[in-house]
Amino acid sequence: MTYKIGVILGTTRTAALGDKILSYLKNRFQSNDEFEFTWLRLKDYPLPLYDHEETPLSNPIQNLEGIEKKWLNDIAAQDGYIILTPEYDHAITGALKNALDYIGGEVDHKPVQVISYSHFSDGGMLAAESIVEILQMLKMMVLPEPVLVWNADRNFSDNGELVMSAENSSHFEKRFGDAFNDIKFYTKVLKDNPFHR
Repeated sequence: MTYKIGVILGTTRTAALGDKILSYLKNRFQSNDEFEFTWLRLKDYPLPLYDHEETPLSNPIQNLEGIEKKWLNDIAAQDGYIILTPEYDHAITGALKNALDYIGGEVDHKPVQVISYSHFSDGGMLAAESIVEILQMLKMMVLPEPVLVWNADRNFSDNGELVMSAENSSHFEKRFGDAFNDIKFYTKVLKDNPFHR
């Protein structure tokens, strides 16, 4: 059996720090026969601001546009998730919140690991905190320890390498490894033992 894990980059910003981190993660964590990673960049899903009558947690959205349908189909196809988010004004980005507003039963009781990053010393701590209630509202199983990546501009090269001579790179390398091991474990456990009401 193959377990599918979607890694979502929660920003649409041009030349984002998150693009460098995502490139590093793509280079380091490769799909294999057991785990398949799908790399989902919000920039590739130019979703309009949510304007449907339905509340997705209660009723499936009708009259989906093409990109909306693609987003939900790609999300539904995953068994677990990693969300990589920057911190904007002490919270997640508007683009990420809007993308999550489309989601209903597609993620019900599936595990999710949060990775937050920042140009500053807090490592996106408040973004990581602010997303938990949203994910819990979506009935996702949020892993208890987010990964915080702080002062990260010097740590990642444009071509997806972790700059090991930069301060904190060894710590980030270990935390990413731990986070991917955790999400693989819980994705496997929850897919093999699906929740039934």
